[in-house]
Amino acid sequence: MPEFSAPVPPEEVLRLDDPQSGLSGVIVIHSTALGPAAGGCRFHRYASDADAVTDALRLAEGMSYKNALAGLPLGGGKAVVRMPDGPFDRTALFRAFGRAVASLGGRYVTAEDVGTSVSDMQCVADSTRHVAGLPARVGAAGAIRRPGPRSACCGRWRLQCSAIWVRRCRT
Repeated sequence: MPEFSAPVPPEEVLRLDDPQSGLSGVIVIHSTALGPAAGGCRFHRYASDADAVTDALRLAEGMSYKNALAGLPLGGGKAVVRMPDGPFDRTALFRAFGRAVASLGGRYVTAEDVGTSVSDMQCVADSTRHVAGLPARVGAAGAIRRPGPRSACCGRWRLQCSAIWVRRCRT
């Protein structure tokens, strides 16, 4: 297996904390060098804030490389929202998350990821226009596409192959 360099530091880390809705998590903007940071919102139960931040940092950096290798005019980012313990209002939580995305002024575009759905992204869209993965509308581009296991499974393999190719081209 090839050796990889140390992680590249992110441009911004935004802590998410809205006690009223139960929102707790982080948005990491890893890079906006090629365009707005794009990456999904993961909704998961984490043992600690530190675990959530570590996951978001790793995933955001991966999105930078994934978007660049795909030739997209997008940087990399990721949101990690901690699933609250006990009952919570999912709609209120994702609207609060949408307000956090809106506060970034278009530097980050979110979409569904592990633990989120098109319905969740519709709640986010109540607070910001910087969201993808919404149902197709008549006269609008795009359609619903579920991020699948192939994306997660093959993403790392593609990155490794690309790193090997780049290394060989340099020698």
